[in-house]
Amino acid sequence: MVIIMKTDLTSGNITRTLLGFAVPMIAGNLLQQIYNIADTLIVGRYLGEDALAAVGSTYTLTTFIYSIIIGLCMGSGALVSYYCGKNACQKQKNAIAAAFILVGFVSAAAEVITLCSADEITGLLKIPPEITADTVDYVRIILLGIFFIFLYNYYAYMLRAFGDSVAPLIFLGAASVINIVLDIIFVVQFDYGVKGAAYATLIAQAVSGSGLAAYSLIREQNLRIKFLDLHFNKEEIFETIRMSFSASVQQSVMNFGILMIQGLVNSFGTTVMAAFAVAVKIDTLAYMPAQEFGNAFSLFVSRNYGANEYGRIRKCVKKAFLISALFCAAVSASVAIFSENLMSIFVSTDEYKIIKTGSIYLVTEGAFYVGIGILFLLYGYYRGINRPEMSLILTVISLGTRVALAYLLSGFDTIGVIGIWVSIPIGWFLADIVGIAYMKIFGRTLFNEAV
Repeated sequence: MVIIMKTDLTSGNITRTLLGFAVPMIAGNLLQQIYNIADTLIVGRYLGEDALAAVGSTYTLTTFIYSIIIGLCMGSGALVSYYCGKNACQKQKNAIAAAFILVGFVSAAAEVITLCSADEITGLLKIPPEITADTVDYVRIILLGIFFIFLYNYYAYMLRAFGDSVAPLIFLGAASVINIVLDIIFVVQFDYGVKGAAYATLIAQAVSGSGLAAYSLIREQNLRIKFLDLHFNKEEIFETIRMSFSASVQQSVMNFGILMIQGLVNSFGTTVMAAFAVAVKIDTLAYMPAQEFGNAFSLFVSRNYGANEYGRIRKCVKKAFLISALFCAAVSASVAIFSENLMSIFVSTDEYKIIKTGSIYLVTEGAFYVGIGILFLLYGYYRGINRPEMSLILTVISLGTRVALAYLLSGFDTIGVIGIWVSIPIGWFLADIVGIAYMKIFGRTLFNEAV
């Protein structure tokens, strides 16, 4: 078995260390998006507009459900990273075990609840009658993968807390290849329809989740917890719950807002639905590196916060903001220039109305990726210094503005669906202003209150 080196986040050149740690995480998350992109590409090309709308309309739903689990793993990973920086071995073990129990229980509950109420959940999305059957079939299969989503993300964030961001990438890479191959076999060769795309994703998730869990238990001794060696106290349990649930609520609120937008988009018909289904995948893929860079930045901050390396954190903040801003500006320009070309990768050129509608979305919203790049860093910063509640506040500001403006502006006939698109960057920049202002005013106070 290949031995993967860990990254020491508390020493060395800041830029080189941060990028070296972040790049595998970015690559891994990009591969994760291939799950949905492969479904969209193959379904759009071989099954047509209705099937594409059915698969696309479930994306925000499943993302919302997964975000609850991922947020729990993200928050607990930041806490474990903090304890690593403090060399608090017993607290570290307690946090690892408590997080496993907590996230495992929530995942099991989510699995049961969503499978039992799939019809009611999809009904909330205002799915047009002609694609309801396909949508429900796809959702029921996809939701079976919640357990594997838990396994993958729990062990991925634990490994990253110990400085290993490469192993999760390797297992996602293998799963992505499996997903694409099975998409072709099930949808193109066997003509299983949207069910085939769903089963392909489910199997790929099983491979990445089970595989990474087995690897982690074999290679990382810190994750082989003996429950008899644990010594919990109320303060530690509360801290684990606070960090985990704050990050989870922040992630789920963010995606719940998007879910509300999906319902509004669906009211404009299948052409807009199909265009949004494709455009949002391109959109997500475009700013995903900035999002994962923010997550890597968060673990960098939490490790150094635990080690009392406050000066290193301040230097990293400046460099991270510059790197993210430059990257996002370049991506915005690329998406604006090639918007129609990007849409045509997923949609036949015969469906020009879908391509044009999606292109307008990408040009309108994609020109402002710098706003969301900065916001991801602010989320990571406050989570890293054990203030996840501030990340939640920024999310509420961003999403609240977006949803309110989307419903308000799209109600005017002269604006229509464009009102949904322009509301998104407005929400980003408003949250950025609040987050940066809070950092400037209370920055030193936050460091002086180290746990």
